[in-house]
Amino acid sequence: MTFGRSGLISLLCAAVALAQSPIWAQCGGDGFTGSTDCVSGTACTVLNTWFSQCIPVSVTSTIQSPPSSPSTSSVASSTPSSVSSPPPSPTSSSPQPTSTANDEGFVTTNGQKFSLNGEDYVVAGTNAYWLAQESDPDIETAFEDIVGAGLTTVRTMGFNDVTTPQEWGAYYQLWQNGTATFNTGAFGISRFDSVVASAKAHGIRLIVALVNNWSDFGGMDVYVSQLNPNGTHDTFYTDETIIAAYETYINNFVGRYVNETAIMAWELANEPRCAGSTGTPSANCDTTGSTINTWAQTISAYIKSIDPNHLVAIGDEGFFQEANPPTYPYAPYLGIDFVKNLEIPTLDFGTFHSYPESWGQQDNASAWGTQWIIDHATAQKNANKPVIMEEFGMLDNQADTYTGWWSDVVSSGLTGDLIWQAGSVLSDGPTPDDGYAVYPTGTIYPIMATAAAALKQRG
Repeated sequence: MTFGRSGLISLLCAAVALAQSPIWAQCGGDGFTGSTDCVSGTACTVLNTWFSQCIPVSVTSTIQSPPSSPSTSSVASSTPSSVSSPPPSPTSSSPQPTSTANDEGFVTTNGQKFSLNGEDYVVAGTNAYWLAQESDPDIETAFEDIVGAGLTTVRTMGFNDVTTPQEWGAYYQLWQNGTATFNTGAFGISRFDSVVASAKAHGIRLIVALVNNWSDFGGMDVYVSQLNPNGTHDTFYTDETIIAAYETYINNFVGRYVNETAIMAWELANEPRCAGSTGTPSANCDTTGSTINTWAQTISAYIKSIDPNHLVAIGDEGFFQEANPPTYPYAPYLGIDFVKNLEIPTLDFGTFHSYPESWGQQDNASAWGTQWIIDHATAQKNANKPVIMEEFGMLDNQADTYTGWWSDVVSSGLTGDLIWQAGSVLSDGPTPDDGYAVYPTGTIYPIMATAAAALKQRG
């Protein structure tokens, strides 16, 4: 979502101990025990302390290490204030919706646009993964700030898997001895009910991710450790028992909101990759995309079978699979094929994220981000499906860079965008700040509001 992330660097697919490691395979790094020799035409290039990779000699000057997107590490350094200082117990009743112009009807697609009640629905929004972890009054405050900026859409997390019960915030599954229990208690799904009710009362639509690729808030690795302790991260995509358990969770969570119009879309995961926060994927995970593509077909079809009302997307970072990649997000070794995935009939729109500083493009971050937008807008046109930049962030020069990127979204024809992340000042202090958060009293908020108005005007 994504959402809270560990501060660990996500490791890439490791090569087994062969005489020579193949192109794009790992060839060094702390703890690595495989071959440090690469096949002809590639060089073992040190990308960081943990990872060296066999990269074609022709692109070694531009390919950079692929760490987790920065938003995945936010919780490690900025745990929601409700964790360290528990918010008040949930109130006995959720906020009641009030009538708004768009409080009925489901968001659909119409070619490269979203539609609501026969009119364009513009996705100008933000991420707020922490919403359900807050008290009802604070949820209200957050949505008031979001509406005040003219935003229409909020992406948040519909997951939190724990192995020990907690009495604060919200968690949705308790795992013990290989068995998951869906939490219908005071700190369970009722907290998400409050998020949905408040969103509806404010005329906001929600995009909800259902599991995290990263270890924050449980994630895929909890399923693997509970159901296949000897499995690697990518076992989540292929193990039949794990898939069945995830579908059970989906049935419990998604099934609750089948008729809820405040939900815009479900996402299969937050930033799925072959690798997660720890360890490396096995050789069974096709880093060129087929493993996750097959899984995405299965899970999206399952969601559609129980909920035909809502849109479905993957929630991925939008990596390409180019034969001659200019930079690593275009290279075939993370397990995502954006173009191929966009062709899946049971996926209604595409998503991509943008963190050029974290992705090795510090020297040309703004221009790189512009090209990233343009290339995904081209894929959107070719597939004739909506595509949104659902996460983006910069640590430096935010005002100028964001102004340019928001202009690029409008001019490129890209369907919409959601910043990472618009924050609020709540009763117990500011919402988590991982360096990317922008607040109502800051300089970015008015720029964001202007950009939202421009996107709405374009339609």
